[in-house]
Amino acid sequence: MYKFFFVVISMFFCFSAFTQMRVYTVANAHSHNDYENTEPFQMAYEEQFGSIEADIFLHNNELIVAHDPHEVLLNRTLDKYYLEPLAAAMKKNNGYVYPDNNRQLQMLIDIKTDAVPTLDKLVAALSAYPTLINNPSLKWVISGSRPDPSKFTSYPSFILFDGELPKEYDASALKKIDLLSDDFKRYSAWNGKSIIPDADKSRLRTAIAKAHGLHKPVRFWNAPDMINAWSQLMDLDVDYINTDRVKELSAYFNKERSHFFTAKNTHSLYKPTYASDRANTTVKNVILLIGDGTGLPQLYSGYTANKGALNIFQMRSVGLSKTSSYDRYVTDSAPGATSMSSGVKTKNRYVGVDNTGAKLKLLPQYFEEKKIKTGLITVGDVTDATPADFYAHRAARDSSAAIFMDLATAPIQLLLGSGNSSFNTDLKNLLEKNNYHIVSALDSVSDASNEKWLVMDSKADLSMLNGRGDWLQRAFTKTLNILSRNQSGFFIMAEGAQVDHGGHANNLPYVVTEVLDFDELAGKAMQFADANPETLVIITADHETGGLTLHDGDYKKGYINGQFSTNGHTALPVPVFAYGPQSQLFCGVYENTEIFVKILEAMKIKSELMNK
Repeated sequence: MYKFFFVVISMFFCFSAFTQMRVYTVANAHSHNDYENTEPFQMAYEEQFGSIEADIFLHNNELIVAHDPHEVLLNRTLDKYYLEPLAAAMKKNNGYVYPDNNRQLQMLIDIKTDAVPTLDKLVAALSAYPTLINNPSLKWVISGSRPDPSKFTSYPSFILFDGELPKEYDASALKKIDLLSDDFKRYSAWNGKSIIPDADKSRLRTAIAKAHGLHKPVRFWNAPDMINAWSQLMDLDVDYINTDRVKELSAYFNKERSHFFTAKNTHSLYKPTYASDRANTTVKNVILLIGDGTGLPQLYSGYTANKGALNIFQMRSVGLSKTSSYDRYVTDSAPGATSMSSGVKTKNRYVGVDNTGAKLKLLPQYFEEKKIKTGLITVGDVTDATPADFYAHRAARDSSAAIFMDLATAPIQLLLGSGNSSFNTDLKNLLEKNNYHIVSALDSVSDASNEKWLVMDSKADLSMLNGRGDWLQRAFTKTLNILSRNQSGFFIMAEGAQVDHGGHANNLPYVVTEVLDFDELAGKAMQFADANPETLVIITADHETGGLTLHDGDYKKGYINGQFSTNGHTALPVPVFAYGPQSQLFCGVYENTEIFVKILEAMKIKSELMNK
């Protein structure tokens, strides 16, 4: 039964390894020259690698683990370094190599001395450990010096062989070959940077296709050993990734699901007319879209996933906003959005106040004086930093109850998002006393309403991956329908809050799906601006999150692969895009406070800051 199960597992592994593009795991990791690690066997074992390599010499009738003859004197025996630890692990795991009995380990033994006597000694050594042979969770694959292929079948069933990829084998030998390997340098001199040259890639694809055609997994030794190389070898469908960087490759594979994204669906773009774009006319309506944590890499990941198309990238007026706060090189969202709502740099965590804690006059207050109405939308907490920066005045961004209190007297007609646990009966009574209608579902708000609304819809707190759907688009459309009836104009701030969440989680699918939702919003804003030529659309971010780097992608497939350098924010400048009249004001490189100045300038409203 054990033997049958072993064959089934092996066949499943081989066939599943190269059927279609798959998610790689540490089962695809090969610890090359494992005995040279600071902790031979143990390091790769703890990371649950699928393959571990040990080179052996037959010396004085003992099997010594070494790479070169002079290392034999170190007397590192195969028993001590591998067989004994393996046997102990399997005893602990009830006869399996790993605690998860679905995992399998390939022990690749590279023979450095004469094949036949060394292999005979290895067979004898393994036979002394009954649990290590004919076990479904453990394979012994012989590489290096090997007997003539015609002799392969003369060895016990638990002995398999690493075939040489360029060679041809007869059917009987192939049955004993479990893996095909070759020197990467035979195909390419590529150093792992940039991309594999096309001619080299073609040779590699041909070799890999040969192995997979024989239903054998493939490995290349002497290959570049870095993230960019791992990614491209995976793209080629190499089954085992060779590494001397055990911890780094393990970390990469363990996050591999969150490193890449392939779009199942794409959205079509709105085709802008540019009829009023850059017109030197007064702006009546402003739509400010803030992608929290959305730098250029995040936008470009969305562009790639949408197969080389993004509404935002159709805007012709583009600038760069410098995001540092009053007291930190790297800002957080609170001073980031306060700079845009007030024109003043403030400290990290400060909401709507200056660096001393004094209240700042915010854009909605300027607009109220001109009878311009304000609506705020977020796919997140309505008291979180970005929306709060447009109505609250607090020195601590997490003061949710106090921020709700500030809303009571703020000139905000619509605040749409999700709620939080700080909301209580007293706050409800206070807001209702100040004429707010409070509901828990977006659909409860009538498009014909002229009332003040606070919507705390739990749907807004969901990510796109978890089923938020078109909530942001519907909230924006509803807000437009209500506020556009105001003869004096309107201001809408809509936040793509959860791009930031994806950055903090170092989760590329999370980031990309949120960017794509945000971009659909951008298309709707541009469409409204074309139909209402006194409307200016501005798209920017408060900061970048995650230090995202994109190192592979495919426009045709909508595939993107990236790495994050941090789970926090960075100081990278963020792009500013503008569309409509006065959009030209937003070109150039400037402090984020200038966004506030430029909005008022476009609307011909004087700021109190001009007198300071």
